[in-house]
Amino acid sequence: MSAQTTPKIEVKAYPVDRAEEVLTPEALDFVASLHREFDATRRELLAARADRRAEIARTGKLDFLAETADIRAAEWRVAEAPPALADRRVEMTGPTERKMTINALNSGAKVWLADFEDATTPTWHNVVAGQVNLLDARTGKVEYTSPEGKEYRVTATEQPTVVVRPRGWHLDERHLTVDGEPVAGGLVDFGLYFFHNPSVPYFYLPKLESHLEARLWNDAFTFAERARGVEHGSVRATVLIETITAAFEMEEILYELREHASGLNAGRWDYLFSVIKNFRDAGPEFVLPDRNAITMTAPFMRAYTELLVSTCHKRGAFAIGGMAAFIPSRRDPEANEKAMAKVHEDKQREATAGYDGSWVAHPDLVSICRDEFSAVLGDRQNQLDRLRDDVQVSAEQLLDVASTPAQPTEDGLRGDVSVGLRYIESWLRGNGAAGINNLMEDAATAEISRSQVWQWVHGGVALSDGQKVTEELVRSVIEQEFDKIRSAEGDAFASGRWDDARQVFEQVALADEFVDFLTLPAYALID
Repeated sequence: MSAQTTPKIEVKAYPVDRAEEVLTPEALDFVASLHREFDATRRELLAARADRRAEIARTGKLDFLAETADIRAAEWRVAEAPPALADRRVEMTGPTERKMTINALNSGAKVWLADFEDATTPTWHNVVAGQVNLLDARTGKVEYTSPEGKEYRVTATEQPTVVVRPRGWHLDERHLTVDGEPVAGGLVDFGLYFFHNPSVPYFYLPKLESHLEARLWNDAFTFAERARGVEHGSVRATVLIETITAAFEMEEILYELREHASGLNAGRWDYLFSVIKNFRDAGPEFVLPDRNAITMTAPFMRAYTELLVSTCHKRGAFAIGGMAAFIPSRRDPEANEKAMAKVHEDKQREATAGYDGSWVAHPDLVSICRDEFSAVLGDRQNQLDRLRDDVQVSAEQLLDVASTPAQPTEDGLRGDVSVGLRYIESWLRGNGAAGINNLMEDAATAEISRSQVWQWVHGGVALSDGQKVTEELVRSVIEQEFDKIRSAEGDAFASGRWDDARQVFEQVALADEFVDFLTLPAYALID
C-alpha cells in the first residue's frame, strides 16, 4: 500500500487501562486497512436493507431467491470443522467483561461465545477492556478481584473454545476514525481480536440480512488471513439466523462462507424482532401476541428452526440452538424447579430435533444442556450425519405468524414496557447483560419489547380485554411502570439513568418513524 493510500487512523477517546497492549500501531493499521477495503461495500449493503424493507412494505411478502436457485440445487458442503469446534453440545454466552471471562472459562461448556454485540454496551472502556480480557484469557493471565475482595481465577483444566461475536454491520465505532470516518464496530472487534489471536480465529456473525452480507464477511476473512500470513480457511464463522430475510437465504449464506463456515444458530428473540420490524405494517396477520407466549413450537418458529437444522446438515454445518436465559434463584426453590424443568424440556426438544448444541446464559445451566444433548449424542461429538430429509418448508410456513396461538394482553404490554425500560437503563450504565425477573436479558429482549409496542400502537391492536392500544394508553402504562420502578429502586433510583432510558424507550416505541435499532439513538448517550 503506497504512502498516498495508507489509511490514517485516529483514536478519539479517553484513556483505558492497558489499551496500549491491544491498540498497538500495527493492530490499528490492520483495522484501518479493513475499513479502507470494505467500508464502502458495507454502506451499500446497509442501503440495500432499506430497499428490501420498502419492497416488503409494498408487497407484504418474502420468498426464496429465484436468482440463487442453482446454489440451492447444487451439491456442495462447507469445510470440515477443526477439532476445537467438533463438539459444541453446550455453549456459554456472555459479555467480555473480566469476571464473566473467568466464569465462562470455568463453566465446563464446550464453547464460550465472547460477546461484543447484544450482551455488551459498546462504551469505549468495554470495547478495549474486552480485548484485553480475551488477550489475558489466551495467555492464561486473567484474574479478577471484586470490590468486596473476592478473588476469581481460572481453575478448569479443560476450557471452552472461545468464539467471538463482533458487532453487527449497522453499528459504527465513533472512537476510531479512518480519514475522518468512523470504523464499523464489527471490523474493530474482529480486526483487533484476529490481529492478536490469529491462531484461534473463531467468530459468530450477528444480524446478517442477506447472503451478500455474508460474502462481505468472507471477503474480510480472506483479506485478513492473507495480511496476517494465516492459512486460508483458518477463520471459522457461525452465522446467527436472527433475521427473517436471512431465514430465506440460509443455504446461500453458508455457500458464501463455505470455506470459512462452521454453522448456523437459531437466534430466537432477534428473529421475532426482525419479523415485527419487516412486517410491522403488513396487517393483522403479522401481529404477534405477548412475546412470552411465543414458543419455539409456534408453527412459524417451528418451520424456521427445522429448516435451519435441515439446511445445516445437508451442507455439513453445525446447527446450534437458542438461548436458555434463566438465572437460577436460591430464594425461590419452587420457581427455580419449574424454570429448570423448562430448560430441560427446551434442550431435549432441540437435541431430539437434530441440533448439535445449544446456548445457555448461566454456568448452572451448562450441565442441563450437556446432559440433554449427551443423552441423544451418546459417544458422538455431534449429529451432522442426521439428515432431516423429512423437512420441507415453504415461504408460506415461514411467514405463518397468524397461526400463533394467544393474543396480546395488558400484562404483555406492561411487561414489554417494564423490561424495555429496565434493560435500556442497564445498557446506558454500561451493562449490556442485565438480570431481569430471573432472566439474563440482552438487547434482543428490549428490541422485541419496543417493536411490539410500536406495532400494536400503529396497527390499532386490541388487547384481550378489548382495550385498543393507543399512544395515550402506552404513555399511561409507561408512567405507571416508571413509578413502580422508582418505588422498587428506592434511594438507588437517583443514581441511575432512568430518565434517559425513558427517553430512548419512548423514541423507539412511539415515534412515527420506526427506528431500525434502539442501540443507534442510545449510543449517543454513552461514552
